[in-house]
Amino acid sequence: MQKNFKPHPNSFKNTFCIFNEVLPNEIQGLKKQFESKAGSSYYYTEEGMYRVSNHWGRLANSKWRLVAREPETESKTKIGFAAWSEFHPDNAEEKLYYIEADYTKNTVNYQHKNNPLYDGKAILRTSFETTKRIKQIRNLQQLTSWAKYFDDDIDVLRKKIISELIYSEKTLDEIKREI
Repeated sequence: MQKNFKPHPNSFKNTFCIFNEVLPNEIQGLKKQFESKAGSSYYYTEEGMYRVSNHWGRLANSKWRLVAREPETESKTKIGFAAWSEFHPDNAEEKLYYIEADYTKNTVNYQHKNNPLYDGKAILRTSFETTKRIKQIRNLQQLTSWAKYFDDDIDVLRKKIISELIYSEKTLDEIKREI
């Protein structure tokens, strides 16, 4: 029988968290302890939280992301787990976020400075600044029109410009002028 573990209701306000997708057998036998108005279900354990939901990302006053299993499960509703230590404070004023680019998968995402994998090299930014940079990086990744005035290989250019956007305070225009 599951011991009834219940965190403080305000524990999750203004938090950033990355959940990892798990299979349904992970929550078998657990008691649902909360259901949101949007239909997400929550299961709390001493180790962390399971969330069953069909929507992830910005949630009210928090930023919760799901890392999907590979290969991805077919269901639109996903089950994610996060340890209590994975919940980090979030606010609009502090420089809490850094950007990571995966050049192989051609993706970009933001991470919290409290991530144990943060090496201190990527520039920390506010959530607004981070969102702006990510949009620029995604445009560089997905579009080609920006590269027509350059002679270099587009993949080399992309990596060079994206790295500068992540590891410096330079604007996109400043970076392009220097190339």
